[in-house]
Amino acid sequence: MGSLSLGVMNMGTAKLKTIRELDMKGKRVLVRVDFNVPLDDQGKVADDSRLVATLPTIRYLLEQGAGVILMSHLGRPKGKVNDKLRLTDVARRLGELLGVPVKKVDDCVGPAATAAAEQLQPGEVLLLENLRFHPEEEANDREFARQLASLGEVYVDDAFGTAHRAHASTVGVAEFLPSAAGFLMEKEVAMLGRILTNPAHPFTAVLGGAKIADKIGVLEKLAEKVDQLLLGGGMANTFLRAEGNPLGDSLVDDSHLEFARDFIQRARSRGVIVELPVDLVVAPASRSGKQPETRVVAPGDVPAGWQALDIGPQTTERFKQAIAASKTVFWNGPLGLVEEPAFARGSEAVARAIARPGLISVVGGGDSLALLEKVGVSGQVTHASTGGGASLEFLEGRELPGVAVLMK
Repeated sequence: MGSLSLGVMNMGTAKLKTIRELDMKGKRVLVRVDFNVPLDDQGKVADDSRLVATLPTIRYLLEQGAGVILMSHLGRPKGKVNDKLRLTDVARRLGELLGVPVKKVDDCVGPAATAAAEQLQPGEVLLLENLRFHPEEEANDREFARQLASLGEVYVDDAFGTAHRAHASTVGVAEFLPSAAGFLMEKEVAMLGRILTNPAHPFTAVLGGAKIADKIGVLEKLAEKVDQLLLGGGMANTFLRAEGNPLGDSLVDDSHLEFARDFIQRARSRGVIVELPVDLVVAPASRSGKQPETRVVAPGDVPAGWQALDIGPQTTERFKQAIAASKTVFWNGPLGLVEEPAFARGSEAVARAIARPGLISVVGGGDSLALLEKVGVSGQVTHASTGGGASLEFLEGRELPGVAVLMK
């Protein structure tokens, strides 16, 4: 699997070049990773799953005799140094995972970064400071990209989560160095590409989250591919309201009611089964405390002053049965207000159902991945996408700048 065809992105016969095709021995390899991880109140890494996801690429490069220079962003410092968003503890935790020390430098360009890169020996790992401390990163400034590129001799992109951004570290650097995709990037493109081009049927998509607006493109694309759509979360409220259900004080996007009505009609006329919640877990909008009053009601029976905050038990059972009858499932977005335990039950049940052995299961979005982790099945799905927004744009059929540049 040295190179990967990617016709799904309208690139014809373009190939995604991978690290197996480049000579790394004795070279300094500059690697874009996505270490945008949550930190706790002490600045410690609270979830290291994104670090773990890059280990195969880093270990392969070390085994090939390369010196590995890692670069990432963290949070949104808006082009200014923010001590709370330094990558210091990321380096410490990565070192524990790799079993080798990870050196850290307090900038990503300039004399200190250059000196640290030049002193790096084969088999050693260096992590640069937060790229977004410099406004030039998000501006894809050519000179900034050239400075980053000067630190290495080969460029590897293993950060699918930022592939939809044309930044200096994802696009600009590739103009200056021989470039290839890392193993995580390769796997993301392969698995998401498989969903778009050759899914095993029956194919079911489960979509949740708060807003329709964020998922219009992927809804349209998936409606051309799937056998059934299971809709939950805040976005399902808008579809339910479009079908004439009063929903009390529930989150509803009134600006997309017409789209919701039209979409359901078009999808069903195509033979796609569109499943909306048949019951809802509701609670007062003004609730307080850890044990709010809840009821299970039909969609048209949400009382005034109450909100729909999770799919109900009947809907949960219907969704589980649909997943059980499927061969391929894609899930993105929670089906309730999962931050509150009382409204996470539907999403947790779906997470367990998707982890069924033999099912081709692809899960994307931070909340969905966190649910897999919470119920202890994160290692039981076929692919847990680190992409978030990038995976949705990919499934919409958009060209991702960080992927396209690896095909030139």
